[in-house]
Amino acid sequence: MPTPKKLLAVALSAALGVSLAACGGAPQQADTEDLATITVMGPVLDQQAPAGDGILHKKIEEFTGKKLAITWVPNSAYGDRTNVTLAADNIPEVMVIQDKAPGFVRSAQAGAFWDLTEKLNSGKWPHLKAENEAMQLNASINGKNYGVPRLRDPMRTAVIIRKDWLDKLGLQMPETTEDLYEIAKAFTTQDPDGNGKADTYGLILPKWGGYQNAGPYDVMETWYGAPNGWGEKDGKLVPTVDTPEALEAAKFFKKLVDEKLVNPDYASMDATKWNDPFVQGKGGIIIDVSSRAAAIMGLFKQQDAQNFASYVDMTGNLKGPDGEKRSYPTLGYAGFLAISRQSVPTEAELDDILTTLDKLASKEGQILENNGIQDVSFKVDGDWSVTIKGGDADVINADTKSFAQLGTNTAGYEAYTVKPSTADEEAFYLKRLAIHEEDMKTAVHNPANALVSETFVSKGAQLNQILVDARLKFIAGQFTEDQYNAEVKRWHAEGGDQVIKEMNELYAKR
Repeated sequence: MPTPKKLLAVALSAALGVSLAACGGAPQQADTEDLATITVMGPVLDQQAPAGDGILHKKIEEFTGKKLAITWVPNSAYGDRTNVTLAADNIPEVMVIQDKAPGFVRSAQAGAFWDLTEKLNSGKWPHLKAENEAMQLNASINGKNYGVPRLRDPMRTAVIIRKDWLDKLGLQMPETTEDLYEIAKAFTTQDPDGNGKADTYGLILPKWGGYQNAGPYDVMETWYGAPNGWGEKDGKLVPTVDTPEALEAAKFFKKLVDEKLVNPDYASMDATKWNDPFVQGKGGIIIDVSSRAAAIMGLFKQQDAQNFASYVDMTGNLKGPDGEKRSYPTLGYAGFLAISRQSVPTEAELDDILTTLDKLASKEGQILENNGIQDVSFKVDGDWSVTIKGGDADVINADTKSFAQLGTNTAGYEAYTVKPSTADEEAFYLKRLAIHEEDMKTAVHNPANALVSETFVSKGAQLNQILVDARLKFIAGQFTEDQYNAEVKRWHAEGGDQVIKEMNELYAKR
């Protein structure tokens, strides 16, 4: 594991090299031979990475007019590989950066990656100009975009419910957090599966690491009226943990745990197994993203092809105890494509790469990345794509899962959505879109999403862990409220106060 010192040294070295080249007095000339091939590093989400001589790879090269030398890295190892790559002396020209991790922030601020802010706003590359400027700002580091944002749905939160259990008990979908509690209690105490045994529970929670990273606990805090990470009070930024609503949300979960309305292994269950208790008929409620509801419906379809739609339903964000609805949005982006100043030393080469990325972000480029090749791997049916199966189509369709990770969709998503195979699934998809649109009206945005404090870069992981542990131990009954508050004070003393100071200084300069 590279040390922060080494990361910074490499970044400074790269920046110094650029600086010397720029100050040498000679005009910057693009290396025409180097422009023929673009080196890229990106995550692969499927079991098999796309082949360099694959049909889709070749088609995208033909479309862009560039050779692509892509290093595909398994998504599960992508964070570690990113840190190793940042410490090396052969950084790819284009790297998928998945988040504002400390290693990348240090490297970017030291000059290892191009600041693209003016380029993206110039309008010269129309498909890289953000459809949603707030989301582009969210993707920045203190207002500077060190990559082309990979924009995604700004709203995804959903409450997923066992519809058959709800119908059997004569209950309605929840609209409030109190409704959610009553349903969880009924699923636990009223034998919703009708087997005569007390073997079900309401809410399913997985072990959740991290803090303020879209977990069920973070969503509940927003429903209870706490800020989404940071809020503004009297012109000053205030962290969620300093609000009484955050503690009230924790008390809600504690009540569920105390009354055994939650899966007993909530503190240790692997998040990859989150769907299992729901599909196996052990638990009946999940708070997560709406795409999980569609995935669960697909699992029920494998079990019961005729009645699968009767097992699952979803709704969006819920009203809190005060009757107000506050919706938890996403960041609106999933990392960015950063361009190395070490590997792309001149502005002329940078512009050439941006032109290629702009082409990939066009409608035709997005279709290649997300749908594949028309009439080979898919057919068009109105606004939908219909997947072709068998032979080359299977390989291309598998490869799109990886190439989609290189897609930025910055100016909006223009590729086709895969047509659901049944009317029930199509209706479920359209319901999901309607929920997102309605919830955006009450979205609680984090005014500090673009801000990164130096202290948080160096100590954020340790500070967050204090709050994660305190919240979980309070919910589990291992901490009293006084002990929870003592841990919050420790968070302040060990760096939280400095983070608040630095964030407010950055906020004042924005």
